[in-house]
Amino acid sequence: MSLRSKLLASALILGVAGPSAVTAQERAYAVASPAELELEVGATFQLTAEIHGAAEEDAASNAASEVRWFAADDGVTVSDVGLVTAVRPGESRVAAMFRGQPSWVTIRVPRLEAARIEARVGGPVYVGATTALELAAYTELGSAVEDIEFVYASADPGIAAIDEAGRVLGHGPGQTRLTISAGDAEVQVEVTVEPNPAEDYELVAAGDGSLSTGDVAALQVIGRDGQGREIGFQPLWSVTPGGAEVHPVDGRGLFVAEEPGTYSVTAIVGPAITRTMPVRVEPRRHTAHLEIVGSGIATAHRAGDTWVFEGVDERDYAYIGTFFHDWMKVWDVTDPTQPVLTDSIQLDARRINDVKIHPNNRLGIVTREGASSRRNGIVFLDLSTPAHPTILSEYTDTVTGGVHNVWILGDEDLVYVCHNGTSEIVIMDIADPANPREINRWVHDEPVRSLHDVIVQDGYAYASFWNEGIYILDAGAGTHGGTARDPKLVSRWVSGQGNTHVAWRHGKYLFVAAEIYPSDWDANAFGPIEARGYVEVLDMTDIENPVKVAHYTVPEAGAHNLWSDDRDRLYVGYYQAGLRVLDISGELRGDLYRQGREIGAIKTSSPEAAVPNWSMTWGAQLFKGRIYTSDLHSGLWIARLVQEELVP
Repeated sequence: MSLRSKLLASALILGVAGPSAVTAQERAYAVASPAELELEVGATFQLTAEIHGAAEEDAASNAASEVRWFAADDGVTVSDVGLVTAVRPGESRVAAMFRGQPSWVTIRVPRLEAARIEARVGGPVYVGATTALELAAYTELGSAVEDIEFVYASADPGIAAIDEAGRVLGHGPGQTRLTISAGDAEVQVEVTVEPNPAEDYELVAAGDGSLSTGDVAALQVIGRDGQGREIGFQPLWSVTPGGAEVHPVDGRGLFVAEEPGTYSVTAIVGPAITRTMPVRVEPRRHTAHLEIVGSGIATAHRAGDTWVFEGVDERDYAYIGTFFHDWMKVWDVTDPTQPVLTDSIQLDARRINDVKIHPNNRLGIVTREGASSRRNGIVFLDLSTPAHPTILSEYTDTVTGGVHNVWILGDEDLVYVCHNGTSEIVIMDIADPANPREINRWVHDEPVRSLHDVIVQDGYAYASFWNEGIYILDAGAGTHGGTARDPKLVSRWVSGQGNTHVAWRHGKYLFVAAEIYPSDWDANAFGPIEARGYVEVLDMTDIENPVKVAHYTVPEAGAHNLWSDDRDRLYVGYYQAGLRVLDISGELRGDLYRQGREIGAIKTSSPEAAVPNWSMTWGAQLFKGRIYTSDLHSGLWIARLVQEELVP
């Protein structure tokens, strides 16, 4: 669910009237028109809202001025007077809010066609051999176009032809031009076909040949000429039976299996040149399992984000925000089997989404959304007595529109603030936390912005901008002229599925979680939430060109926040699918869930929860050998990974 959707839901909650005498005018309601609409990207349309049920005509006229317009997601924008603009393809909703009640308009935006095609030949083209043609298509907004049908043509098929799969086949020495088109977009590629020097071909595999499901094996066809010199090829790969796949990368075939068994992998160098290899795959085995250590069931307020730390009194604490409530909870977790609620801090907010603690463990920061004063911002906590924190200061001046998440850079005494109002990263100097000050801002220049989260790891900031994707900034790494105080753009990656919620860097991979709430979710209904979502895995070897290589999707559940450890484990709060732990060791390719890379999973559900026996696990943080998380419906949970004894 997008940030705008959540804020809209909050508006619905705040707009519900308390018990009082109901007059005829108060029974008035708005009807937005039209109920359904189709707009092309960039097109605008004036929506209207008619007031019904008012006692008098002039009352209806006055009531119309109370209508407020909200876009429920980022596919469209809407002005204060109901002028809607289509931004991205898909189905979106706009609400005319009147006295706490919405009237909805559904807007369908047709998919954009390709405006630009990028193409290059993957390697040398030899007579009698095939080579991959690497293709990508983009809309005029720069988003990748998925499932596109290309049309191919060769100026001289006697030199080189191209098949429907985009494979280039050399027929004779020489040079020709290939044309690739999709709709009105077109690109041309010059191709030179060389004589084939290879006299022998061999299919080889790296490693010792011992594979489990989820392990990646690199296969390669090596050609040799008459003098034994090696020649590389770009073969077409196939594997039988089903249950495994081969990903072509730079001439190699990266084999990975989801199911154990024996597979036959074939490399097709050309119509008359094939090589085959058997590959044996064993089941993936794990030697640990998850178990619950303790919990702090709290159902009066829905739980938000959690941060765990050792206080200056040498005791351990978990601070937890609240979802559509105005409390931050303080738990003493020194004994993780028996958490003790020591305090609750009430703030002027309708949501305390994020809680972060400075590495010095003396300063806390909590975020505010939905303040009655409409001056949200962040609140600084004095942790001199961590069991009973006190408010040190507040900062609202330049972030009044609400703050969803923050990230503290302890060494720099800075905090990166995700400002809802402008979707800018507001950079603040907190060396004097009693008097914090803004020193800079960063924002991208796309027409729509919806900043949800930012983390900073090893000098790079990873900003999650929902449908605008991940923006990667040099925030002190120094590779692209950036500093923590003045970050610079390195690159951007946009998911074809949108809903980019949060990112987490581990080794050469960036794990990007997408969060999808049901479009008919009602914040007033305190019941089960059928969230959806997934985790996409990007190879960051070339940080200027991130490449998606794998994904982790638990069926019919929703991904949320992430964490990892130094033993190559990823911890995911997967909403109704509970807390999940994933083996992310080695090379990652394909569907990590189906490959059996899950080490363990537990549901953070309780019959005593606000929604009984329904998990909504928020995230995970590792602390002193324990895994801490919150559950939207039931509060604090503490787990651990238990190592199992190996049976000879």
